[in-house]
Amino acid sequence: MIIAFSVAPSGSPSDPEVLRALGPDADSASVHDAVAAAVRIVRESGLPCRTSSMFTEIEGEWDEVMDVVRRATEEVGRYGSRTSLVLKADIRPGRTGELDGKIERLDAAIDRLA
Repeated sequence: MIIAFSVAPSGSPSDPEVLRALGPDADSASVHDAVAAAVRIVRESGLPCRTSSMFTEIEGEWDEVMDVVRRATEEVGRYGSRTSLVLKADIRPGRTGELDGKIERLDAAIDRLA
């Protein structure tokens, strides 16, 4: 399966360690530190993944993908009093390599139309 997800905190950081690390002049509207912490967890998982400006995609079996999303979401939760998670899944049992395969098929279709 492929999961595309976006996770972001809102409100004041709930973790005192995060508050100290961000400092008193931290921009509360910026979420890049929280997103970086989540993406680090995804990349360290070893599962095929890709990050764009709005979503991170990760491919694997249901349990392993959902575990990574859960851990990334929990990490982001340290950066706010509330966490927003947007998730979209493409579930195709028995298929692997679709993170790149879908793009390759799209590019081939575009080339045929040219």
